[in-house]
Amino acid sequence: MAFNTLLIGGRGTIGSGLRTYLPRMDDRYRFCSIDLPGAPDRAEGRAEGRFVDMNIVEEPDRFRAMLPEFDLVVYLARQGDLAAMNAMTDLVFESVLDLCGTGGPSGPGGQEGPDHRPMIVGSSSVHAVDDAYRFFESGAYALIAERRFDSIREWPDPISARLPACPINDYGHEKAYVETWVERAAERGCGAVATRWGGVNPRNTPITEEPGYFAVWCHQQDAAAMVHAAYTAHLAGTLPPARHYFVISDNTYNIFDIQTPKEEIGYAPRHNAETFFR
Repeated sequence: MAFNTLLIGGRGTIGSGLRTYLPRMDDRYRFCSIDLPGAPDRAEGRAEGRFVDMNIVEEPDRFRAMLPEFDLVVYLARQGDLAAMNAMTDLVFESVLDLCGTGGPSGPGGQEGPDHRPMIVGSSSVHAVDDAYRFFESGAYALIAERRFDSIREWPDPISARLPACPINDYGHEKAYVETWVERAAERGCGAVATRWGGVNPRNTPITEEPGYFAVWCHQQDAAAMVHAAYTAHLAGTLPPARHYFVISDNTYNIFDIQTPKEEIGYAPRHNAETFFR
């Protein structure tokens, strides 16, 4: 059985990492990536996949017509301001939920949707909880950001995976909006998870000049490991509903709770930012 996977924004940094590393975890993954025309491929030809140039907002019917062939949908794309971004999020989740026949109204106008039930991964970010840590103020988090570990009297508890979104800017609010849709999807019986991505970059190294980046860094391979763990749990019927997991590597000076996805779905990160500080 192939794992037919649609990446919405799959040529970007996270999507190219998924195309690179997911097949190494299970060779049944088959990818189609929808991207805006002319979008550069961050994988630079190192990862295979079928590519479709499309602005889904301008071609919603074409987008919806593609969805029934996929078992896993990963929503990564971004566009415009907060209103435009939220409108695209509405389109993506409403279209996927139309496929999640649950015995109740699911299609436009209340029609029954086919009982296909793809899983959807909604792209969130650690910035959805920006108000929970302030690297640029005072206290333990500021000391962590500056790597003044010996000055920390009491190390803060990991920021819980159960913490609701607490954004402080439009970027965080767009991610919080994705998380509300993940909750709605779960209520409708659709497998859904929000991935609170950490610092993922094409170089797969911590950006040492950015304060605190080592504490939120995530290797592309670990990002893929989270998606694979969630999808595997979905297939097994053990994916907890409406979770928003922090997607962070196994960093020594991590500030986020990654123990919860380790325990709940078997997330197994392999990388540590401190490798680059020795």
